Amino acid sequence: MSLRLWWLPGAISTGAILLLTVAPLAVLLRGGSDTGQILADPYLRHVVWFSFYQASLSTLLSLGLALPLAQALSRRRFPGRTLLLRLFGLTLVLPVILVVFGMVTVHGRQGWSNRLLEWLGVEPVSYLYGLSGILLAHVFFNMPLATRILLQTIEAIPASQWRLASQLGFNSRQLFRWLIWPAVRGALPGLASLIFMLCFTSFATVMALGGGPRSTTLEVAIYQALRYDFDLPLAGSLALLQLLLCGAFLLVQYRLSRPPEYRNDQALACPRHDAPWWHTRLTDTLVMAVALLIFLPPLLAIVTAGLNPQLLPALASQQLWSALGQSMAIAVSAGLLSVLLTIGLLSTSRHLRLRQERRVLASGLEASGSVILVLPAVVLSTGLFILLRDLTDVFALGPLLVILVNALMAMPYGLRTLQLPMARVVRRYDRLCSSLDIRAFNRIRLVEWPLLRQPLALALALAMMLSLGDLSAIALFGSQQLQTLPWLLYQQLGSYQMTEAAATALVLLVLNLALFLLIERVLGGRNAHTE
Repeated sequence: MSLRLWWLPGAISTGAILLLTVAPLAVLLRGGSDTGQILADPYLRHVVWFSFYQASLSTLLSLGLALPLAQALSRRRFPGRTLLLRLFGLTLVLPVILVVFGMVTVHGRQGWSNRLLEWLGVEPVSYLYGLSGILLAHVFFNMPLATRILLQTIEAIPASQWRLASQLGFNSRQLFRWLIWPAVRGALPGLASLIFMLCFTSFATVMALGGGPRSTTLEVAIYQALRYDFDLPLAGSLALLQLLLCGAFLLVQYRLSRPPEYRNDQALACPRHDAPWWHTRLTDTLVMAVALLIFLPPLLAIVTAGLNPQLLPALASQQLWSALGQSMAIAVSAGLLSVLLTIGLLSTSRHLRLRQERRVLASGLEASGSVILVLPAVVLSTGLFILLRDLTDVFALGPLLVILVNALMAMPYGLRTLQLPMARVVRRYDRLCSSLDIRAFNRIRLVEWPLLRQPLALALALAMMLSLGDLSAIALFGSQQLQTLPWLLYQQLGSYQMTEAAATALVLLVLNLALFLLIERVLGGRNAHTE
């Protein structure tokens, strides 16, 4: 593309984003005149309070376990450590409803834990549905994320400081006080605000494990007002309140996030001198045992429950294969659209930032791609539903709307994946390309594609995985004619068809992992790898 048209990709992407978000937002603002009355309703007040309460507890529990686990992993080297860290990374792309199925298989009334209690002669217990189940699922998702970030922070402490601490004979408490805490305390506020926001906007987990009105959050209340009560003014008011709160959380997260104090270019070069001590061995073993008891059983349950004698008859279901086809069509379309919109934004923003030095305008352009962080999928879907219901058959447009919402949901991940690599290409090769007169298609073929194919593959894989696991948009626009694998699994769990649900869960898991690896290896090239 000619440099004279540098503005065109960004204009197309921004126009598409604004077209998709401004009109639904205007509808919500117009219908949000009753927002103040929400706080006068005791039930809705409870919903708002519970949303804050469960998010706060989830954040505390996730970080409370992640910090000692990161310490333990920084001290220990054992077979399977690398595999465990990669499994931790996969929680970002695992469909929520798939993990819910694993939770039900392990912690449900007839699950593994109750069978163990029966074998020990103890009465079965019921703890999965309600606040405890929500916390368990949120810790499952967020504890690995926090652990990986804190572990990277600890391992970025220069080796010279570890050697100095060893020479001074620091014990474990002094190591934490003088080395680890100064390194991680800068990352904790931003990490805590991120986890809080993820838990506050959690939809599928609360809808599947909430268990009733006592454990309902704002996002689920929006869905119930729209699909069950068809109370459009209430849905709009709740969505507007959710929008305001998410905007405030995002602002807090931006203010609290700080760059790491150490550059992560120096791995832990020497073993920690406190690793052989018996009390650190005991502490690390206990911490890792608790973390693995929370993390591994649901993953194992998905595989073992799926491999049952009824798997083959369940796999022959026409409904399953129809849902698989629709999931793939939505995931491929949403993934490609998300990557194209992201590339359009970044192509124009890097021209503005690096060639014209207009950084504010470039940052604003990139921020438009993260609008879904302020306008969650359920809120955006609610606005689209209210906007289109008087104009056309919303459910007839369901597949298109699900694709558009999923493409927007994936854009923040695509921006984060592609932003630095695309900027690096311009910084290093722009003058060389100009001097050799390498332009347009030749520049893409000879320079951009070889250097960007790996991050492009990762961005596409993440976008497709998020679309494959989506339950927010499909919950609003789904119908008998539009069923994806997560929606089918949710319906099977709700009607206690556990054999069919096990087969669906296994297919969804295999499809996710296979597609992720296939895209990364084929599109990303021979040296691509999962982080």
